Amino acid sequence: MNTRMEHDTMGEIAVPADRHWGAQTQRSLENFKIGGQRQPKEIITAFACLKEACALANTAAGKLTPEQAEAIAAACREIREGRWDGEFPLVVWQTGSGTQTNMNVNEVIAHLAGDRGVPLHPNDHVNASQSSNDTYPSALHIAAASAVAGQVLPAAERLAGAFRTLEEGYPDLIRIGRTHLQDATPLKFAQEVSGWRELVEAPCRMLRAAQEELCRLAIGGTAVGTGLNAPEGYDEAVCGELRRLTGLPFRPDENKFHALTSKDALVFSHGALKALAANLMKIANDIRWEASGPRCGMGELYIPENEPGSSIMPGKVNPTQCEAVTMAAVQVMGNDAAIGFAASQGNFQLNVFLPVSAYNFLLSANLLAEAMESFRVHCVEGIVPNAARMEENLRNSLMLVTCLTPETGYERAAECAKKALRDGTTLKEAALALGLMTAEAFDAAVRPEKMV
Repeated sequence: MNTRMEHDTMGEIAVPADRHWGAQTQRSLENFKIGGQRQPKEIITAFACLKEACALANTAAGKLTPEQAEAIAAACREIREGRWDGEFPLVVWQTGSGTQTNMNVNEVIAHLAGDRGVPLHPNDHVNASQSSNDTYPSALHIAAASAVAGQVLPAAERLAGAFRTLEEGYPDLIRIGRTHLQDATPLKFAQEVSGWRELVEAPCRMLRAAQEELCRLAIGGTAVGTGLNAPEGYDEAVCGELRRLTGLPFRPDENKFHALTSKDALVFSHGALKALAANLMKIANDIRWEASGPRCGMGELYIPENEPGSSIMPGKVNPTQCEAVTMAAVQVMGNDAAIGFAASQGNFQLNVFLPVSAYNFLLSANLLAEAMESFRVHCVEGIVPNAARMEENLRNSLMLVTCLTPETGYERAAECAKKALRDGTTLKEAALALGLMTAEAFDAAVRPEKMV
């Protein structure tokens, strides 16, 4: 392998000749051969937005020339386009402040600018008015807010829309309800589906509320929150450029001492992701239970048959999309624990669990967005209720007896239900045998369509 010599404050080190990174990236590669999970691409994209914004703010403050700023901005645009993905090889499991990833970005930008004939130093120019301690937390918030706005919320809104379509398609279909896994009183199928829809929409409202906190950035705090070496108004200037670049309402955190050491906004936002995961778990479980069968289960829903379900049982089809959603939900719940633990570890002026927080948050966002999209396309949009089975179960349910209680009282109605169950008869037969009411009175009272 051809190499070139790069140097930093620790001396010289050989770097692959065809790469644009420098000495600090190479040292990290050699010192942290752990896990193999690379820094999320979303973090690199966020850094490319942040570095461009910082360069433009530095130019306005007289710390960079327009030529230097444009060289940085041009490199950042190419990074965001994905042209240099191979130049960011560092793993998650490195320094907890993300310093080496910050320097990886700085070094690549400096070398790309050099290729354009604009010599830049990764620290003095690309990192001007910055510290890893305020850039990585800022990039983390940019990436998280962007993932929520650009991936999770659109996928959730499409899924909720699919449930709304299903809800509106069967306005009058009545089914038996179930509580405690036992028969309950009836409800409309559309009412049940409306609950599934709201289980998606409610966490979306929580995610939007959390965006306000995620959009507060640490930038301008530099090393410990004092803003050392950053010009006056720099934080607002950077956030103004970020608003232009991303369309999201980023603004400076007013208390940089909080911003550098706390990850409470990330915990808050991921809590909403966990709420969405928990609700998706519930929805997927409902659907696969109600589709269970086809002959020996509930069998009240037909779901799409996407692939063979067994390598040994011919003709078997499984609720695979539901299973994928529930596995993704379990992973998100585990990620939430990791983020909570990481956020609790801010010591003095810095939290040094930033890369693991970024990795878990972005994994959750990606998983949920892709799982919801797959679930919608390959399951929800193909759901058809088995109206005949719903009607059969509705008529067989003993809990229709609930509508008799105004006439008979709770205890006599319970006696009727227990007799029907014990004798294997209908509720009507049991009511007549007990002398509770006439057949005409029973038929007038037991009207499922009036119970919903």
